[in-house]
Amino acid sequence: MIDEVVQDHPYLPGGLIPLEQWQTPETSVQKTVRGALNDIFEQLRVGISPEGQAFRSLDDLPVLAGDRLREFAPEPDSGLLAETLQSQLNQLKQAGAHRRNVSFIVTPPFSGVSEALRHTHRRILTPPDNLFMSEQDAAVWWEEQLSIDDWVVPQLADFWLRHQSGLNLLREFFARIALDDTCNGLVGCSSWCWQFWIQYLPELSLEPYTLAPLSGGQMTRWFDYLASGKGDQQMVARMTQDGLYVLPKPEEQSRHKYSSFTRDLATLARGNRGVALAIWQRALRARPENQNELEGKEPAVVAGRQCWVVPLDQLSLPSLSHTAGRQPSHILHALLLHSGLTTEQLHLVTGMPEQEVRLSLAKMMRAELVSLDREFGVYRVTPLGYPAVRKNLQARGYPVDGF
Repeated sequence: MIDEVVQDHPYLPGGLIPLEQWQTPETSVQKTVRGALNDIFEQLRVGISPEGQAFRSLDDLPVLAGDRLREFAPEPDSGLLAETLQSQLNQLKQAGAHRRNVSFIVTPPFSGVSEALRHTHRRILTPPDNLFMSEQDAAVWWEEQLSIDDWVVPQLADFWLRHQSGLNLLREFFARIALDDTCNGLVGCSSWCWQFWIQYLPELSLEPYTLAPLSGGQMTRWFDYLASGKGDQQMVARMTQDGLYVLPKPEEQSRHKYSSFTRDLATLARGNRGVALAIWQRALRARPENQNELEGKEPAVVAGRQCWVVPLDQLSLPSLSHTAGRQPSHILHALLLHSGLTTEQLHLVTGMPEQEVRLSLAKMMRAELVSLDREFGVYRVTPLGYPAVRKNLQARGYPVDGF
């Protein structure tokens, strides 16, 4: 069994698992949880806000921002995640559970794997300037890239465009990898890119791995580990409305009463750690709703840093209406397939005029569904907007990823 081979690590709860073993976290059957989730999903059905109106929290409690937010809910360390991933792959190979020269890690957006793979001690392969190569040119290019040294492709979605002339590079890549006749390689691949190619090439058999989805308990431990670092300072997080605890992680002898927040969040985020972290960051506040009402309800707080958490049904998350038209959905689907695109690339893969693309992107940016990486001019779906985007695409019949 995989879970007997791979040792769990607090930075990667659940570890690496075969792709076919991935399942969404179980949904709580408690009435209060069902009500909260219904409220959240109702938010996802409303329309994009009017132009100029950004999404903000529905309450007026002071938010955590800047250094304080980075202290309480820091972004994961890509270097440490890279070490953990490599360690687990090594364990799998030593145990005989993985025998291929090239390892695939297929993950949903915002998992952090692409960034982590750039920190491995391998030669990083970057896409050529020309993604519209002929079959012959693609064969020559890959022969040069794959025949020497251990290599890594941080994000395979960067190597193609959904265009009649933009498929040759990955067709040639998969043909070579299927033969398992290359130097040792490591490939990170977005779940949306993977979904396209396994439908395009259904005979592919590459034995990919993925990150185990975070359950509520694993999410609690992960948030706790991110905030406490080496454990020098404990973080305390309690719900704004009733004072129930979210962090620190529960101990056997704990007297604290705990909220179902992380369990609900695991369901909303579908176990996706990047989405969960973005919503967690949005939910943190500097003080509770009514400090006087909380006094005497719980034992004295343990020593450490303290912040407060807004209930999920009081958060204003980005949303996309089913009446918004097909144009935004077409753009969003393309962005997910390729893990981000420029306006010129969006024009090529969607067939829409660039001016229309820009207008639609501007509206979605105001709605926090899309962000712009100004360094590279690339637009991407945001982690906060991802639950609404995925739900919209699925409702409209687009082929969605398996996560």
